[in-house]
Amino acid sequence: MTALTYPEVGATRQGPLPAGYHHLHHRAAVGRGRAGFEAAGAAVTEWRVHRASGVRVRSSAARADTGAAVAVSLGAGPFRVTARCEVVWTVYDDARTGFAYGTTRRHPERGEESFVVELAEDGTVWFTVTAFSRPASWYARLAGPLVPVLQRWYARRLGDTLRREVSGG
Repeated sequence: MTALTYPEVGATRQGPLPAGYHHLHHRAAVGRGRAGFEAAGAAVTEWRVHRASGVRVRSSAARADTGAAVAVSLGAGPFRVTARCEVVWTVYDDARTGFAYGTTRRHPERGEESFVVELAEDGTVWFTVTAFSRPASWYARLAGPLVPVLQRWYARRLGDTLRREVSGG
């Protein structure tokens, strides 16, 4: 296990999100029914939705598992940023599948982000991204208010990508 860079481990699972951080909550309908739920859950926990959204993912586990090391990279060449995380919790049950990872020392931010797929009683499959973060590196501080905008954009992109994955297209 790697040392996490924030004390509020698990706050994306139980809430409330801690003060002193930027908060993100994005929820999107991505499919319907048990088959849609199973497909969405597998795409999220096997890193496929992240990869299909244009990021590189390296993980010590093929599927999200508590304690797994994860490196997410975005950009190209000298402009590639790699964010190192550790999976801090998972859920695999009949109505919810997902995980959260927390930042480690070599991450430009401090905080936690969760990715959860839920099967509602009406059959709707929901995908929710919940996060709290604040800058930990000089370049994240320099980016200032642009970082939350990029985080919201990425959460929406994940939802759109997952919707396409679930629908088979």
